[in-house]
Amino acid sequence: MKRLFFKANSGKTGAEDRRVSLEAVAVRLGFEVVGDGREADMVIVLGGDGTILRAVHEFGTVPVLGFNLGGLGYLSSVGGDEAEEALQMLAEGRYSISERALLEARGGFVALNDIVVTRETGGHSTLLDLEADGKPVTSYMADGLIFSTPTGSTAYSLAAGGPVLLPDSKCFVVTPANPHALGVRPLVISDGVRFKVTARRRASQDGDKVGVYADGEHVMTLEDGESVEIAKSLRTAQLVELEGYDPCEVMVRKLGWRGNSLK
Repeated sequence: MKRLFFKANSGKTGAEDRRVSLEAVAVRLGFEVVGDGREADMVIVLGGDGTILRAVHEFGTVPVLGFNLGGLGYLSSVGGDEAEEALQMLAEGRYSISERALLEARGGFVALNDIVVTRETGGHSTLLDLEADGKPVTSYMADGLIFSTPTGSTAYSLAAGGPVLLPDSKCFVVTPANPHALGVRPLVISDGVRFKVTARRRASQDGDKVGVYADGEHVMTLEDGESVEIAKSLRTAQLVELEGYDPCEVMVRKLGWRGNSLK
């Protein structure tokens, strides 16, 4: 890993200045700093989770390492004050590459975190039929369905009551958003399953439409009776993990995850 590209979120105060200073550090450590991420061996992202997601989509299979410059920054494994130490670890080869599963919706739209099928008008729930490998699962009356990868299980799905999956889990989570039934719960299912979601218009809601979002970006709209297929992508995302990375420690530190501390 000799060629680095630094991608900064210019919307964050001081991000560009930090990029310039870290590029100088990288050069002193023997790296070549390039001007295009597609020509790099690794992309260093300065920003938050949104910036990392955009880099994964933009640069494909190039490994990505996030330096957090803002809030939670769950995908950013390096804190802002640890950046120079992290570059030193890269120079010493003290890191590994984690291949993360991607979800893909019909049409080639991929997501590292989640694909969400949700109502596009407020004030009421929508009806969604779910199939898995051609077999009916159930019908949901809810705001929508969140299809989450292990990486994305700590994002929107978690906020909607879904479970946390460790990054190397071979499964996905289907989490209903605000279901209109007490017994509805998230579904953990093998990542080899192909899903089909069909939008069903309620009789009292003419003109209701359902949107499909991949990592927060709108990719299609479903009319009544239209379906979208969602499955594991043949592609993967490459995230850099520095030596000592522990996903459970990250949950404790960034999500406030604690067990019983009584002794």
